[in-house]
Amino acid sequence: MRFQELLLVFLALFPTVFTQSVEHASLVIETTKRIGNTDANYICATLDWWPHDKCNYNQCPWGFSSVTNLDLSHPFLANAIQAFHGLRLRLGGSLQDQVLYDVGSLKAPCHPFRKQNDGLFGFSKGCLHMGRWDELNSFFRKTGALITFGLNALQGRQRMQKQWRGNWDSSNAHDFINYTISKGYHISSWEFGNELCGPGVGASVDAGQYAKDMIRLKSVINQLYGNTHPKPLLLAPGGFYDKLWFEHFLDASGPSIVNALTHHIYNLGPGSDPNLISRILNPEYLNKISDTFESVSQTIHANGPWASAWVGEAGGAYNSGGSKVSNAFVDSFWYVDQLGMAAKYNTKVYCRQSLIGGNYGLLDTSTFSPNPDYYSALVWHRLMGRGVLDVNRHASPYLRAYAHCTKERAGGVTLLLINLSNQTRFTIDIESRTSVDLRHARVITNHKKKRSFLHRIKELVSWMGSKSSQVPLYREEYHLTPQNGDLQSRIALLNGRPLQLTENGDIPLLSPLLQNVNSPIAISPLSIKFIVFPNFIAPTCREI
Repeated sequence: MRFQELLLVFLALFPTVFTQSVEHASLVIETTKRIGNTDANYICATLDWWPHDKCNYNQCPWGFSSVTNLDLSHPFLANAIQAFHGLRLRLGGSLQDQVLYDVGSLKAPCHPFRKQNDGLFGFSKGCLHMGRWDELNSFFRKTGALITFGLNALQGRQRMQKQWRGNWDSSNAHDFINYTISKGYHISSWEFGNELCGPGVGASVDAGQYAKDMIRLKSVINQLYGNTHPKPLLLAPGGFYDKLWFEHFLDASGPSIVNALTHHIYNLGPGSDPNLISRILNPEYLNKISDTFESVSQTIHANGPWASAWVGEAGGAYNSGGSKVSNAFVDSFWYVDQLGMAAKYNTKVYCRQSLIGGNYGLLDTSTFSPNPDYYSALVWHRLMGRGVLDVNRHASPYLRAYAHCTKERAGGVTLLLINLSNQTRFTIDIESRTSVDLRHARVITNHKKKRSFLHRIKELVSWMGSKSSQVPLYREEYHLTPQNGDLQSRIALLNGRPLQLTENGDIPLLSPLLQNVNSPIAISPLSIKFIVFPNFIAPTCREI
């Protein structure tokens, strides 16, 4: 009887112990070579052209977040961008191919976007006044943003139902670029068109014609920038991957015309889909997009090795994203997983739709306060360096893992762990695959043989011989969880503390939890963890 009573008390006091299962996993990180390299400014976000009356599913979530009407004086906006110390912003979107630039010899009237039933995406042509362009560039200079600007690629063409034919009229773009140069505004890259490739979304252009117009744009850029070095990059086509169209485009445009091949991803489906959360947490579903990354990589290798791959726009769920999903903690499982996957396939830049606007904005459209994905992006940006490392997993598919060289710390490794399981806590053993026998290193690191941990970080023998014994052996952990365990919470916790703006509107400190390097590594259900091993000393990460 006494044993049964004690057992009942134990079960009452510790119910959570029995609602979670514990599963062991083993990860081997390849540290002698890289499988890819991202751009130093891999994290990118978009600013769109949608006006306030852009609506989906009886919601109008864009507010005043457009390139033409965003409140640039809001302190939260500047602080959010400055926290990245070089956030790449892509100005573009569905309406960019209807934007006229109010400069030079433009003869057409330049009015704001307005609803128009027979217009592309239900809107008329719109206008970018140079006064607004001046304001934007002043803001970009203040915040240190790197700018990709998407040009109107339909100007001068004739609409034949969904297909647009004829040569591109470069005159308005020429005058706009010339004005930009004359004012000393720095544009990191120019992009040609938005979602006009393959069958297109609202419109399409033949790949051969598109290539011809790209050659024309390259000529304009070379002429106007003259001896400037380096010149802005030229990007295209900014649309959904279509193998035959992309191959034809690269073949027809030829070497060194396009610097980066940009493609878009909305693999979660429409924002109204009630199954968004289940898709986000389904590892098999998340894996499907790897076919696109692999095919893009193969197309570049075979048809345009002079170009790199960029994700020019990705919002998870299309049509403005999903309310209470795209702006909630649960979205980070999709977002950081796709950041990791894209990098594995040598993607240089990944642009999130959007910085602000729609349900998928990194910032709330009304308050400008960061949503959970903002903090996920910022932690990635600060910790995950350019070098991408292969991770060999012996684990459940619900445990996702990605590794990079640690940003701005030579030799270090940052590991991203994503636990998609709602009930399994994973304990993890991590090893380094090198050309050096690590068995001796393990004995040195765990010099008390009786201390048998399931989780060991095996250091290189060369490092153990060269480092002082006084160097602290610790790792840094950044554990992201939803407030109150609610996946649809708008508040993320970092190591148990809410991530919220300070009283002055500043981004909070992102402080790690320091753990002894020999202590067990684990990740709780439905959470995300970045782990920095500053003393891992991966040979391929010695160069920052």
